[in-house]
Amino acid sequence: MLTEFINEKLRQANYKLLENGKYFGEIEGLSGVWSEADNLETCRDELREVLEEWILLKIKTGDEVPGFKLDFDRRKLVTSHA
Repeated sequence: MLTEFINEKLRQANYKLLENGKYFGEIEGLSGVWSEADNLETCRDELREVLEEWILLKIKTGDEVPGFKLDFDRRKLVTSHA
């Protein structure tokens, strides 16, 4: 589920070659998810990493991830130390 979401978002990414010779990548609609690198492959790898970290931060803070619904019972995440 999460891997499919990440792969789909990466397929939607936009890349461009900047005047300074670096590559810039971003995913429209996901504010703050972008990367810049010396070559396209590194730019894609960094964009994946930024996206993964962005998703984890959104989940941790309880913010919505556009296009992704994480459905779990928080009560099952609590363990009892009896």
